[in-house]
Order: sequence, then C-alpha cells, then structure tokens
Amino acid sequence: MAAVGSRLVRARHFRGHGVHSPFVYALVREVFMRNGLLPGDRALYDALRGAGVAERRAVQLQNLAIHAGYATFGLNRADGALVVALPGLPQEELLKLAEEAKRTGATVAIMTPCAKNDRAALCRALVAQHDSTSVDNRAYLLLFNNGLPKQHFVL
Repeated sequence: MAAVGSRLVRARHFRGHGVHSPFVYALVREVFMRNGLLPGDRALYDALRGAGVAERRAVQLQNLAIHAGYATFGLNRADGALVVALPGLPQEELLKLAEEAKRTGATVAIMTPCAKNDRAALCRALVAQHDSTSVDNRAYLLLFNNGLPKQHFVL
C-alpha cells in the first residue's frame, strides 16, 4: 500500500504536469524524459559509467549538463559547475561537498539519496537548509545554487 501511495503522489508530476516552475518543467521535458544523449560532449557520461552509475542515470546527468550549459564537472569533488556525489561518499564528505558547491554556485547531484536511512535523513536536512531550488527524482537529488526561489520538487 505504501508504494501505491507514493506512486499516486508522484502521478501528478508525470510528464511535467503539475510542475509550476518553467525551469523544472524544462528539466522534466528535456532531461528526465529523454532516453538518448543530447548532442555535445560525453565526458560526464563516460566518467559516470566508469564509476558504475547506471546508464539511464548517466544519460540524464549528461543531458542536464548539456541543457544547463555546465562546462565542467567533478565526481566527489567540488571543482566543477556540476558536482556529483557518488553513492559511496561518506556523510562528512557529502556535507563538505554541498557547502563548497553552495559557496561557488555549483549544482550538486547526490546519487541514491534514499539508499539508507542516514543518507535519506542527511538529504532531507540538506533540502531543508538549501536556499534555492531542489529536485528529487528518487535516483538523485539536485541542489541548484543559481538564485532561483526556494522550492522543492519530488518527481
């Protein structure tokens, strides 16, 4: 029953319906709903696949980078416009990564935000203290540091 309830809550966001942010609606249509890679650089995709990220998630994050115009990225490092925190990153490192990304204005993608109870609690805390838009699609949590209003979308 719990799984059915979760699906019903998310059903209103299917194909972007119910998302009242043009920015997030464009993400849903151009990133989450796209099966193939957008034309452009494939460096992030290759790095994610090399780190063991599933193909669909790697495609989505590569498309996010192309769609948003992120020229640089970092895996478990805050040295790019898009910072990806892989599943094995310890909590202390994840907190430092999120703080550094906030300071530099980078977007953070936290892979498997609900994998374990402690990781889910940490991600909820990060969303609560986050000043801008955040998007949780259950496979990864995106924390945008781009000056958009504070909103949280669960897709």
